[in-house]
Amino acid sequence: MKKIILKIIIVFTLVSCNKEEITVSSCEDQLPAITTTGANTFGCCINGNLLKPRDGSGTFGGSDGGFITWGDSSGNNEFGEIDIHDFASERTGSILIHIQNLHQNGVGNYIIDESNGIRGYGSNQHNHLFCRVFDYKDSQYKYYRSFDNSGLLKILRYDFINKTVSGTFNCKIVNSSDSNDTIQIKEGRFDFNWQTIYSTTFP
Repeated sequence: MKKIILKIIIVFTLVSCNKEEITVSSCEDQLPAITTTGANTFGCCINGNLLKPRDGSGTFGGSDGGFITWGDSSGNNEFGEIDIHDFASERTGSILIHIQNLHQNGVGNYIIDESNGIRGYGSNQHNHLFCRVFDYKDSQYKYYRSFDNSGLLKILRYDFINKTVSGTFNCKIVNSSDSNDTIQIKEGRFDFNWQTIYSTTFP
């Protein structure tokens, strides 16, 4: 009788452990694969929390795109920008990545420097990024910016003919209102085709 009880306890313990391993996953486990095929994917871990693009319902009959790119399709623009929003979450997050001279420099390493938190021509004209995240501990949104030599962005593919840009990035960022509050962006990756990105849905 004791042997039967012992076997039941062992089986129950193994089942419980396996169930926990299946249901609990880290941010890194939820990221898309690093690809260079124009797969229209993006993901990164900000302070251990996943950020990926998700579309919103929008207003006035329109919709909010979770993955937007900015830049001159002719390649003459001095910069390109990746603008990511999670509109489907209750606590929406966002990140903007400004890549200076992407068309001119193409594949290679880009040092991430200071951001002023502004996109487009009003932003600092070098590589930078900024984001908005919800701090569950303090129950409020916080805004973070990159600073000089705070990270590295690697362009793995820049194919102007096939309209494809792929890369990875990691960066430290500082709270715009508190210089003592520094967090990390890890395992960032993106792979998109700027002709098909707007017909892709991000649920």
